[in-house]
Amino acid sequence: MKNLLLAMLAPLMLVTGLAQTPSPADASKGLTISHAGVRPVVDGSPKFFTGSAKVEQLFPATAPSRVSAGIVTFAPGARSAWHTHPLGQVLIITAGTGRVQMEGGPIQVVHAGDVVIIPAHVKHWHGAAPDASMSHIAIQDNLDGDAVDWLEPVTDQQYNGSK
Repeated sequence: MKNLLLAMLAPLMLVTGLAQTPSPADASKGLTISHAGVRPVVDGSPKFFTGSAKVEQLFPATAPSRVSAGIVTFAPGARSAWHTHPLGQVLIITAGTGRVQMEGGPIQVVHAGDVVIIPAHVKHWHGAAPDASMSHIAIQDNLDGDAVDWLEPVTDQQYNGSK
């Protein structure tokens, strides 16, 4: 049974960096628990977001892992700027209704429970629907300390699907 569980968890362990064998020093560190309600929540910078967005870092990339994650909550109509990720990103929609678009593609509507996988270097944006808020967990790998390359804001015309 233990081997079956390890086989099922192996892909997740590889993505999160947990598959690496800890050194004896790492093994003595034990668990780290970040309790809900005590992590700071900050306003999303107007350089990177249009409208009201709140950002809560769940955990930073801590060597040897390169994975970091956060919760972003968008007010209705709020969205990120166009951006890319050097090693890709996974979004887990946890509440509400949102929109996601990659450059050159259609606007996609997402709902709580949906998972969006964004490949490396794909220019995209994500945010809330015009009439609903949306929250997601964003998980990304960091390459040499860089998890995102921010680009230009998403215009109202782009957000609304007009040319």
